[in-house]
Amino acid sequence: MPETIFLVSITFLLYTFAGYPALLVLISRARSRPVWKRYEPRTVSILLPVRNGESWLRTKLDSLLSLRYPQELLQIVVISDGSTDGTDACAMEYASRRLIEFVRSPRGGKALALNLGMEKARGDILFFTDVRQELDPESLEKLVACFADPSVGVVSGELSIRAGRTREEAAIGLYWNYEKWLRKRESQIGSVMGATGCIYAMRRDLAARLPAGTLADDMFLPLAALFQGYRVIFENSAKAFDYPTAIESEFRRKMRTQAGVYQIIGLYPRLLNPQNRDWLVFFSHKLARLLCPFTLLLAAAAAFGLPAPWRSAALTGQSLFYGLALADLWIPESFHLKRLSAPARSFVVLMAAAFCAAFVVLRPVENLWKETQVRFQSLL
Repeated sequence: MPETIFLVSITFLLYTFAGYPALLVLISRARSRPVWKRYEPRTVSILLPVRNGESWLRTKLDSLLSLRYPQELLQIVVISDGSTDGTDACAMEYASRRLIEFVRSPRGGKALALNLGMEKARGDILFFTDVRQELDPESLEKLVACFADPSVGVVSGELSIRAGRTREEAAIGLYWNYEKWLRKRESQIGSVMGATGCIYAMRRDLAARLPAGTLADDMFLPLAALFQGYRVIFENSAKAFDYPTAIESEFRRKMRTQAGVYQIIGLYPRLLNPQNRDWLVFFSHKLARLLCPFTLLLAAAAAFGLPAPWRSAALTGQSLFYGLALADLWIPESFHLKRLSAPARSFVVLMAAAFCAAFVVLRPVENLWKETQVRFQSLL
């Protein structure tokens, strides 16, 4: 019995992180669904929810005003979610310009702020973004061009992480590159299961009102379009730029997003039905990630019951890996071993975040939101 549990656990982990990407390559070669793109100017409502984003807001609004898009077709709505810093004053200063509209709401969370923004929206396309990330000037045009394809309901852009100065930040960047690679392949064969929260657009008539406390608007809204028969695609030429994050911030972000996946399953239980056309993508990319921490624990426990010499090999291998991840806390940045220890630690931290998500999903939503700590660097 321990042998079976260990073998199944390892097989599941190998499939999730290596087998599934290989399967995507094979499917994309046999069955690719290209998107017909043609830029046709459309009215766009840009929704920017903010809570205590004073330090970022001015740069963000300048980034939005610098978009290479016909200004007469743009509506920019800034929604302050009960901000207590200088966010409102900054937004009202920009509201004197014709393109900026400012709305203040009592603190109720991002979902309610977005609902208010969608009520104010007049554009045919809704463009969702966050306060911290700057946008490439051509990003909106790149997104809008994808809506020339009538099968497309949501278009997600790409988040590009600026180069990190430490191995820890580089390891987080490596994870993001892996995620983007998966989304690109999933988009080629059909749809992705969500969007990049700081840069995505959708047809306004497909948008659904977000339930209060929704953690993953960038999954809920795209899935609303998906279940109406539209594709959710990934457009990597539309870019937003962010700063590297500390691993502690990445832990909180991952815990929140994974808790959001649990919420999404409750809101869209049909995702679990194998007859769902996108079940393979959801199971392999989303559901399997939720199960991986528990699978790792099963593999560790089952290793003690393996017959010799497999028991020693399995326990030694796991001890070395987790020991390397722990040792990363003390390994100097200049040591070559850091190239291995930093990715190992990042993997363990992300798995721990997914594990914790199962137990924090019932906590008040506001307790899951913390300001992300980033390292400022110039964009080259």
